[in-house]
Amino acid sequence: MITALLVSFGVIFVAELGDKSQLMAMTYALRHPWWVVLSAIAVATTAVHAASVFFGHFLGLSIPADLMAIAAGLAMLLFGLWTLRGDSLSDEEAGRADRVGSSVFLAVMSSFFLAELGDKTMLATITLSADHDWLGVWIGSTVGMVAADALAIAVGVLLGKHLPERAITLGAAVLFFGFAAWLIADGLLAGPSTPVVIATLTAVVVISGTGAVYLRHLRRRAVARQDEDAHLTG
Repeated sequence: MITALLVSFGVIFVAELGDKSQLMAMTYALRHPWWVVLSAIAVATTAVHAASVFFGHFLGLSIPADLMAIAAGLAMLLFGLWTLRGDSLSDEEAGRADRVGSSVFLAVMSSFFLAELGDKTMLATITLSADHDWLGVWIGSTVGMVAADALAIAVGVLLGKHLPERAITLGAAVLFFGFAAWLIADGLLAGPSTPVVIATLTAVVVISGTGAVYLRHLRRRAVARQDEDAHLTG
């Protein structure tokens, strides 16, 4: 078991360096408390690697990567729009949103869970569990990934101390959109069926269009509120 744990830790830690999940962890750390982000990552990683060990050791199966990558990409697109929405909130609304830690935890956990399904770290865990002690692989791979993402979070926290709020918001949104394009492209390049391709492209257009209209509505409302405040104070 110790050998499986150490091997899994080393393989997953190295595989995670520079991976999209590590970049996601850094992005979240720019916007939210690091302990909430790290806790959500730990929960998501534990669940994903438990599934990996189950499929690899007990069933010898793998989860279709193309559909999981597309689903994760659409989730990243939604999170990017959600990040931009936060930039247009009033001070009262922003303060109330920051106090709702559970929503942040669920958002981070779900995005990491989806992003890791079919990712190379999950495939590596499945492969390792097929030939090594399953419990050691589960513990080692989970700790290895959390350690790598904790390193990224530390970098994100340090960066966040030197960047203005608007730059952080826009940068985080751009990164989320980049993750979305990356994941969706991976899923489509894997060769899914034509209906899946059409449904994916349709979903991207609908989500993007709806998000753009909603963000424009929020900006207009914010401008109207500012004009009203200026009129009252004037």
